[in-house]
Amino acid sequence: MAQIVAIGEILVEIMATRIGQTFLEPGLFAGPYPSGAPAIFADQAARVGASTALIGCVGPDDFGTLNLNRLAASGVEIDGIRRVPGTTTGSAFVAYRADGGRDFVYNIANSASAELDPAQLEPALFAGCRYFHVMGSSLFSARIAAAVRRGVELARAAGAQISFDPNIRKELLSLPDVAATIAAVLEVTDVLLPSDADLEHLCPRQGEAEAAQSLLAAGRQMVLLKKGARGSVYHDADRRIAAAAFPTEEVDPTGAGDCFGGTFVASLALGLPLERALRLANAAGALAVSRKGPMEGNSTMAELEAFLADKP
Repeated sequence: MAQIVAIGEILVEIMATRIGQTFLEPGLFAGPYPSGAPAIFADQAARVGASTALIGCVGPDDFGTLNLNRLAASGVEIDGIRRVPGTTTGSAFVAYRADGGRDFVYNIANSASAELDPAQLEPALFAGCRYFHVMGSSLFSARIAAAVRRGVELARAAGAQISFDPNIRKELLSLPDVAATIAAVLEVTDVLLPSDADLEHLCPRQGEAEAAQSLLAAGRQMVLLKKGARGSVYHDADRRIAAAAFPTEEVDPTGAGDCFGGTFVASLALGLPLERALRLANAAGALAVSRKGPMEGNSTMAELEAFLADKP
């Protein structure tokens, strides 16, 4: 009976310890950390207080156990996560460039994450669902795209809305049918959570306001633009609300957008006022970057409220 159901890859992340380190020579890495954009989103939504379920696959290895233990401890319903015999849990190695950018080496397409199957999605998983959350990073195979389409059908049948974080990555756009699948999910999306780069991909050569209005005119109900250290900008048919970011020392940007999205969608599911939802989401993003590790900066509602207590 989860208010939010998310779907997609579940990984471990192994992170370079030195800025400027590359994958072209030996170096030190830290980890494994529980990760995967949908898993980070689900973990954060559950911590904020919305009942949340995650659908995905892990291997029968310690990396899978690491993720399941973390998600369950945060309150995520894990009945929809399948342990696939003969596979290994997905992984991502991350290196940090001096300019603030990141480089990744993924093992997703050949991992347990790729075993997600439409048959794994059952109507009972969507009982009471209000939001079905999809991420572009998850759309890396035809079978997973089919699972997402089945999830959309089941979510709609349960009366839920579709939230979508395009999360468009250059490493995935080269894979067959990814761009077409992103477009298909976009067509049924109610709540869209793009970054600046996502917006440029979805609405090339359009400014922010024009792109947001184009997306709303095409059927989206909400467009919430994630702008990182510049905060966020919300658009719907009647309003534009710019929400300022909260200054913080950035230790690791990994997962910040997923925490932001998890907090915002959880706030919607909990019936919080829009302005408060935006403020909480920006606070979650600020706390997320203050810790090293994809989920290590995830926050509870109490932690968010304490963070905001002295903020104007």
